[in-house]
Amino acid sequence: MSWEPSPLEEQRLAKLAQLQEAGIEPYPLRVKRTHTTAAAKAAFAAAAEGEAIPATVGGRLVSMRDMGKTVFAHVEDGDGRIQLFLRRDEIGEESHRIFRKLLDLGDFVQAEGTLFRTRTGELSLRVSQWTLLSKAISPLPVVKEQEVDGEVVRYSAFADVEERYRQRYADLAVNPEVRDVFRVRAKLTSALRRFFDDHDFLEVETPILQPLYGGAAARPFTTHHNQLKQELYLRISFELYLKRLLVGGIERVYEIGRDFRNEGVSYKHNPEFTQLEFYAAYWDYDDVADFTERMIAYAAEQVLGKTTIVYQGHEINLAPPWQRMTLRDGIKQFAEIDYMDYPDAASLATAVRKIGGNAPEGASWGQLIDGLLGDYVEPNLIQPTFVTQYPRDISPLAKGIPDDPLHVERFEFFIAGLEMGNAFTELNDPIDQRQRFEALQELYGKDDDELNPIDEDYLRAMRYGMPPNGGFGTGVDRLAMLFSDKATIREVLLFPHLRARDEG
Repeated sequence: MSWEPSPLEEQRLAKLAQLQEAGIEPYPLRVKRTHTTAAAKAAFAAAAEGEAIPATVGGRLVSMRDMGKTVFAHVEDGDGRIQLFLRRDEIGEESHRIFRKLLDLGDFVQAEGTLFRTRTGELSLRVSQWTLLSKAISPLPVVKEQEVDGEVVRYSAFADVEERYRQRYADLAVNPEVRDVFRVRAKLTSALRRFFDDHDFLEVETPILQPLYGGAAARPFTTHHNQLKQELYLRISFELYLKRLLVGGIERVYEIGRDFRNEGVSYKHNPEFTQLEFYAAYWDYDDVADFTERMIAYAAEQVLGKTTIVYQGHEINLAPPWQRMTLRDGIKQFAEIDYMDYPDAASLATAVRKIGGNAPEGASWGQLIDGLLGDYVEPNLIQPTFVTQYPRDISPLAKGIPDDPLHVERFEFFIAGLEMGNAFTELNDPIDQRQRFEALQELYGKDDDELNPIDEDYLRAMRYGMPPNGGFGTGVDRLAMLFSDKATIREVLLFPHLRARDEG
């Protein structure tokens, strides 16, 4: 669809033409900024009383008060905002006229002058000359501040929340608190990397385009390599590639990157998301759990300066040690079913339906148990909790528990009623692993989303000898939700996936 300028955009286009007629380049090639707004304020604070501090600042024009001979304006950059003080007799009549008449909120300007405080005490730049850096054709959504019950509330023209996600660039431009969310996210990722680097883990990158997909129960996105005439898949997990590296002698390895799952979209799911996985030789899932709670507490301390946070009204203590419970005990507590009383899928499905639970036709015993976890246990786990010992038939990559043919050494951890991560004592027996893969082929239909193809190259790697190890995966997006107190994953993704807009 072609662009049809609105009446406001038509006015700004007319101003653009007038600027060009006046010999002003609206998009110049060079910028001569000497100070950010924060650096300018710091320089003024450090100066001796009465010392002249010259500065050239640049940013987006976010306010303007035209007092006739004097204009007060604010420019905003990535560090904050500062007031510009422009007097007609100091910058010249024509320059003053153009600033008043042809500039709009949203334009980027550069201003050179000397820092001082106005009579009201506001630090300002007494402008000696200014330069237009970028003329904004479209007006940004209007944001108004209003005091309600003693608190300042911001109202944005983005009445439709989804439009904020579609125009994230405008959302960021007018809502500083949104920029703060992504600063928190960036600090989180940096803190996680520091923690791994400080514990002798090696960061690696594994293929995103894979000839086979595996390591998780999910439907992949499929693509085609034209020259090689080969079907390829966007990865759904890093797991099988990272564990190949353990075979190669890299004993501690991690990756932070994108995974892709061709699944539904929800408040906690996006088809493209950021995953963290790590694997450590000679660890089991108890070692992984200990490391996990220390890692999350460290990240909270680094990013937020504390380990007690508030998420959606709940005060949550992230400091170790965390609560631990078996999956069986959790379901007994919250669903009031002991699934061990029902040794097969048919009897367990009947019991689930009796309590009003969801028991899809064809679900395996383990899938029904996993459903009970999601429906009854997960919403109640507000404080950080490790849930351990999962059914074998939904955990094909985890080592079994001695003398227990039904369960494996696996945990998931939950915070604020959200599943946050998954970990195993990893299976390193290539014979058992093949049998598990083959059993899955029989258990699930060939069109089942849970079914992964058998990765013969991974089995070959295992046959060379894989050290015992513990592995872990978590969604960085969900951690970002937790650390920024956001209830939906869309708030912590710069460009979340959205349904195509109906233009009809």
